[in-house]
Amino acid sequence: MGRLLLAIQASGAARLAPASMAGIGVIFMLHRVREPDDTDFAPNRLLEITPGFLAEAIELVRELGYVCLGLDEAVTRLIEGDRSERFAVFTLDDGYRDNLTDALPVFERHDVPFTVYLTTGLPDGTAEIWWVALERIIAAAIAIRVMLPDGEIAMFTRDAGEKTAAWNRIYWALRALPEDVLRAEIRRLAAEHGLDMPALTRELAMNWDEVRKLAAHPLAGIEAHTAAHFAQAGLSDQRAIADIEEGMKRMEDELGYRPRHFSYPYGDPSSAGEADFARAAMLGFRSATTTRKGLIMPRHAETPCNLPRLSLNGEYQDRRMLQALLSGLPFALARPIRSLGID
Repeated sequence: MGRLLLAIQASGAARLAPASMAGIGVIFMLHRVREPDDTDFAPNRLLEITPGFLAEAIELVRELGYVCLGLDEAVTRLIEGDRSERFAVFTLDDGYRDNLTDALPVFERHDVPFTVYLTTGLPDGTAEIWWVALERIIAAAIAIRVMLPDGEIAMFTRDAGEKTAAWNRIYWALRALPEDVLRAEIRRLAAEHGLDMPALTRELAMNWDEVRKLAAHPLAGIEAHTAAHFAQAGLSDQRAIADIEEGMKRMEDELGYRPRHFSYPYGDPSSAGEADFARAAMLGFRSATTTRKGLIMPRHAETPCNLPRLSLNGEYQDRRMLQALLSGLPFALARPIRSLGID
């Protein structure tokens, strides 16, 4: 996809795209902001951007005439039909410590508001960053054996190529499982390979003192991302509500307010659908964001609990690619070409 985006930008097609394709705004999705590790095997790198690229993205949207807004103000403009200027909103999922240590200084330097969607089980120490656990297990191992309901996957992981092949097969096989089964297998793997899962959470995620410090900052907002980070679509209605409510209660207890905005864990079409959008609206959220790719259009005023976002992807840290995406042209082209993986 990177080559396509560069070709669109180099051809000048993005500059010639109708203004309507760019919509009325963009909600950026980030996870981690940090300098990369020096390693050839980093499958979760797509969830990470550098502080320098975050600054570059902020500078680009301002050059293109966007105003950087907090999430709540942007949602108000969307719902009330204020089309006076395009807006850009920056959101970060989960609650990684580098959101405080590495991202906040960039937002401060550029005076840009931002929102962290917090999985409360991370500062509580009850949720697991299982995708990083899987990466570290594969990175340290020379072979791996994964037990699945329909059999096992056994693969060598002796070099970066074998590790990447193992990740691609194992990650997606696990993602296809009910999440309780997925988590149980990750815990089994962690025990077998000597990885301390609670210690990993403590290493990567903010604790409540750090969350409170961030929440007190005038540029920062902390909103809801469930307690356990389970895919909503894979849960019963009762359990999905309980996961959301538990997260909101923990935020009320620790931060003193009830969140008004929500982000669906994983957030792709298989992880959040129409029933989940309706549930978020029923629970009273002003907005809820997915990970479905796209820009904010006037029509989204009718569906504020089903908002697309534009990922600042660690594999595509190039302002030319970002500018092509902001034109809206790649999304228009992708409608008849779903194999591009752009929604």
